[in-house]
Amino acid sequence: MDMKGGSGAMAAHPCTAMRDLSAAIRSECGRPWKLLLLAVGLGLLCAGSFVYRVPDWDIPVSIIMAVPTYLTAGWSMHVIIERRWRHWPLMIFVTWLCVDGLYAAYWSLVDPETLAFMRSANAPASLCLYLACGLVWFWNGSFRELATYLRQGFRKI
Repeated sequence: MDMKGGSGAMAAHPCTAMRDLSAAIRSECGRPWKLLLLAVGLGLLCAGSFVYRVPDWDIPVSIIMAVPTYLTAGWSMHVIIERRWRHWPLMIFVTWLCVDGLYAAYWSLVDPETLAFMRSANAPASLCLYLACGLVWFWNGSFRELATYLRQGFRKI
């Protein structure tokens, strides 16, 4: 069907999804409005680690999980919404890595008891945050282009 990962007869090269992700990171992650939202999000995560006394919420794990989420969540949402089926294995892997893999690696080194106690509670919350971040960072373009697009859309209503 389509070359973006649809169910066509031709098999996609195994590195196509990785090249697509790398291109998305290069073209989108340097946008000032996205970096500003990352900084605000990191600030909220760091503040939350002081406000809410949860045993597995600290500043290092917040940074370790937030930065890869910033790099991959928008791309993951594009893969899902645009039905790029051939990119799903990589999308599932990077989603797992950001939601649970890095969390488990960090806490297995820092405090394995905390990992055993909190992992099942962290995964659903982290997945929801990952998907929310993916929606926030979904727009591929400048903030001005987004504002223009939204204004045009609201004029039609």
